[in-house]
Amino acid sequence: MNVDLGIWGKLTRLITALLFLTAVGGVLLWYLPLIQRNEYERKRNLMMENRIKHAEATQQALLKSIKSLEEDPKTVERLAREKLGYAKTNETVIRLKCHRARTVIDFQRSSR
Repeated sequence: MNVDLGIWGKLTRLITALLFLTAVGGVLLWYLPLIQRNEYERKRNLMMENRIKHAEATQQALLKSIKSLEEDPKTVERLAREKLGYAKTNETVIRLKCHRARTVIDFQRSSR
């Protein structure tokens, strides 16, 4: 049996729909800070993972350099020549300073 209540039936359905929308809106407002915090943490996590990858790549390069210094005497010799200005006997080291680039260029000449 369908009884037509006229405007009261329509108003009841309207109020029910508005209450439902208000409840959904309240839940969204309740969880909005949590959603924003989650988004921030994901971005931060991604940034930290990129920093970790970069640090691991740097670590691998440094380990390779250390291994090279421990196992290869020519590497040690090359670094001593470049950084400390060492030379073999009967060699002359000429240091040229470039004012524009502010770098030092080393030339080693063997007097044979």
